[in-house]
Amino acid sequence: MKFIMNTGRTIRQGKHIESKLGSAYSDETGTCFMHPMDMLALGVDEKENVKAFTDVGEVVLTVVIDEGLPEGMIFIPYGRHCNAILPSTTHSTGMPDYKHSSVEIVPTIEQRKSAGEMMEEMGGVSYADN
Repeated sequence: MKFIMNTGRTIRQGKHIESKLGSAYSDETGTCFMHPMDMLALGVDEKENVKAFTDVGEVVLTVVIDEGLPEGMIFIPYGRHCNAILPSTTHSTGMPDYKHSSVEIVPTIEQRKSAGEMMEEMGGVSYADN
């Protein structure tokens, strides 16, 4: 199912910003906020996982209900999960399209990776070192 991806920061994310490889920060940034009618159409329940695809990549996220979002739009907090699928085009502005990227969402039984695990896969510092 196609959606428009919106990104930004959440209050909960801000509480844990000093520990970006910690589980609380990773849980928040690995969340896909979605309108309940879209969840119904996808056949997913809250706290189940979905896979998000763009031309850039794919990432597994955990779905949370957000009745304040319009149908057809998802919200993913800034972070490693969002960056895995965020197009890098800036249209000469120096900023990626944080507010209107097209994304395909499908249900999945795959497990969501932590931000630390994702960084390790890219050759970054081992999560165990933090």
